[in-house]
Amino acid sequence: MAQFNNWCLSLDEHVGQHVRRVITGQAASLDVGIQATAAIIPGHYASEEQVARALARLGKPAAAALIQSKLPTTKQIRSGDLGEIYATEWIDAHSGGYRAPIKRLRWKDHRNMAMRGDDVIGILQDPQTQRLHFLKTEAKSRATLTAQVLTEARAGLDKDGGKPSAHALSFISARLLEMGSLPLADAIDDAILKHGIPVQSVRHLLFTFSGNAPDALLTNALQAYPGPINQWGVGLRVEGHATFIGAIYDRVITNGNNT
Repeated sequence: MAQFNNWCLSLDEHVGQHVRRVITGQAASLDVGIQATAAIIPGHYASEEQVARALARLGKPAAAALIQSKLPTTKQIRSGDLGEIYATEWIDAHSGGYRAPIKRLRWKDHRNMAMRGDDVIGILQDPQTQRLHFLKTEAKSRATLTAQVLTEARAGLDKDGGKPSAHALSFISARLLEMGSLPLADAIDDAILKHGIPVQSVRHLLFTFSGNAPDALLTNALQAYPGPINQWGVGLRVEGHATFIGAIYDRVITNGNNT
């Protein structure tokens, strides 16, 4: 996990019926954040089984090379990937039961290309009915967050009537089948093909990772939303955004070579 509580302070505020959370990296603890994030990044780009197999067959240098070959090399793609990684980690640890069932970046077309489609979809399964609830997520990472960026995120969240797209859900289902997670894959297929997805079973997460304060921007974005879907606005702020990202990816490479 990204262990946000070990290097950040969080502050929640209600904005109408919605919730805004600002998570601020503490200057004295940023190295904790760098280490915690670097530890989880390899698993977002390659499965544990793939890395273990490379290690067993070819040794430590090859396993390290495998991970490094999957890491983006451009600042822009690293920033975008890390925004998605942090959104995924926040969902798994802090969303009250939703889980991101796959780590989407493992299926990138190229390490220096962004993924297409819905950024992240969190899923919560009702233990009584087995029906699914969805957390449709747009993640944005910028050194300087602007209202225009949040407008772009809102457009993504509002696509397909505010619901996760059938294409994105089918992608998740197919990957779960490959991983042997048949019950959840079947539940997703049932939601797409049998039951449909009522808007009441959807929630939105607007997740930002930026160097500047997201407080007012997120508040304005939540206040401006006129629709029926409950919203979370979560902003992770780290001063020295670009330097922080560079240090994380450098640490991943160092860790791989030293393991």
